[in-house]
Amino acid sequence: MANEKIDEILLTMEDKFDKAIDVLADSYAAVRAGRANPHILDKVQAEAYGGMSPLNQLGNISVTDARCLVISPWDKSLLKPIEKAIQQANLGINPTNDGTVIRLVFPELTEERRKDLVKQVRKMGEEGKVAARNIRREAMDGIKKLKNGKEISEDEASNAEADIEKAIAKCTEKVDKMVAAKEKELMTI
Repeated sequence: MANEKIDEILLTMEDKFDKAIDVLADSYAAVRAGRANPHILDKVQAEAYGGMSPLNQLGNISVTDARCLVISPWDKSLLKPIEKAIQQANLGINPTNDGTVIRLVFPELTEERRKDLVKQVRKMGEEGKVAARNIRREAMDGIKKLKNGKEISEDEASNAEADIEKAIAKCTEKVDKMVAAKEKELMTI
């Protein structure tokens, strides 16, 4: 019974670590690296048919070359609302509307802008590590409650705590690798 509770705590912790890594990966997908990336539009919503809808539900988003995204709305009457939504999203890119499609041309990143983006990426990585440490604290508290409630022995508690430390080390290592990869991508011209 006690081992099941420990396993449940460890599984919950692993699941939360995976979710934290996924959130960081999604955040990194939205950081533009001077190349056209459709994920930069994931959080942009345009007014359509009386409500707000994500752009990827209003048309086809494609990458035509390294620096150009093309949005082809399924309904041409949505060109203006999509254009307006992109401008209001403050992406740093001005959309051009030719009457049939909207083009987003990504400018070349300056050295200063690249360094700012690297700082932003490092901050996101640190936030990911903080989330992982909070998850570890929750798991450690769960183990302490079991130990204080005499549901598990000292040895079982110390083994579980060692497993938690190994898991946080793996999670932190993943975050560090993600940060390094994104930094390299940003600084590569």
